[in-house]
Amino acid sequence: MQQRTTVRLPGDVRRPFEVYVNGVRQHEGGDFRVEDGALVFQRPLKQEGRLGFWRWASILVGVAGTYRQNDSVDVVYERAGQRVVATGLPLVPDEAA
Repeated sequence: MQQRTTVRLPGDVRRPFEVYVNGVRQHEGGDFRVEDGALVFQRPLKQEGRLGFWRWASILVGVAGTYRQNDSVDVVYERAGQRVVATGLPLVPDEAA
């Protein structure tokens, strides 16, 4: 099974728009496709989530760093003639057949 990741687009996004993952421009058809108001990536993207007390404590004393995968998806589009950036959109990982 191949993992994929879905990112729901904000309701006011209209074409044309630009998509970035971790600051790198993505291209429709190659990197993602648009389905039912969402971006679908055919690869797993992950967000680190909240760090617990012990993880914070170990970072503060220099025992550990935070080296987990932490992807950020941003969409740049126009709203009322102004460029708008929707940043850090939530990721929804799922299994694809």
